[in-house]
Amino acid sequence: MTADPLGLFPGKTFISTVLEALETKHAMSGELARRYLQRAGMAGIIIGVLFATNFAIRAAFGEIAVGETTLQPIGRILGAITFGWALVFIYYSKSELLTSNMMIVSIGAYHRRTSMAKSLRLLGLCFVGNALGGLLVAVMMRFSTLAGGAAQAEMGAAVATKLAYVADGATGWTDLFVRAVLCNFMINLAMLLVYNGLIREDLTKCLVMIVAVFIFAFLGFEHSVANTVLFTIVGLRDGIDVALAAGNVAICLLGNFLGGGVLIGLYYAYVNDDARYLRTHPPVQP
Repeated sequence: MTADPLGLFPGKTFISTVLEALETKHAMSGELARRYLQRAGMAGIIIGVLFATNFAIRAAFGEIAVGETTLQPIGRILGAITFGWALVFIYYSKSELLTSNMMIVSIGAYHRRTSMAKSLRLLGLCFVGNALGGLLVAVMMRFSTLAGGAAQAEMGAAVATKLAYVADGATGWTDLFVRAVLCNFMINLAMLLVYNGLIREDLTKCLVMIVAVFIFAFLGFEHSVANTVLFTIVGLRDGIDVALAAGNVAICLLGNFLGGGVLIGLYYAYVNDDARYLRTHPPVQP
């Protein structure tokens, strides 16, 4: 990329960092595909454990009575904050999460650093790895009491809500889609701030990621990978309508891609494209 003495393209560091990450991911998903699956699997495990913890916290506070009410609202807040650490753990363990990779391949496609086939391979392997990691957590919870009792009821209620979006037809699909768009918008907005080179302190990076995930968890945004893991956990214990669950994940994938891949990835790739600007505004020679 060219020099920017006027500061017209402050996101160039973000773009260059993402493009470097894309090269690494292509190498991992190609020649080192098994290791890439393992890194994606670790992200699925982290999401599974932290998402289950979120529901366990909500359930624990829901059982604390104060007069005629419970402390469930406090549990929702603390559970969402705890789940916020999932993105921190994924980032610092160098694991691979599908939704943040949606932004990365979109920027790569804009700058012609990747092809449709390579992008689909990278995203496909990542989703499979995320799902397998979640499956491992679900199997362990199936043969333990970790997801039993009140926590099981909380997860079951969440699954019922998520499946109802699909069962409700067009109105529910639209609601689900909007929640999925906003979910990955927040996640990749956090990654934008982490990658842009302006934040150097690890503590601030952690806070950015925690707040972004807290917003999505507390407001009930929809995340394709988190839903896949939750459906697997509940499905192995109580059974689940597979068709409705698949429909939920499919709509979430589309919404997540729009929120992270288009609204963050393509948008920031375009507004920081100094080469396009210089083609129409050549620098004045002294």
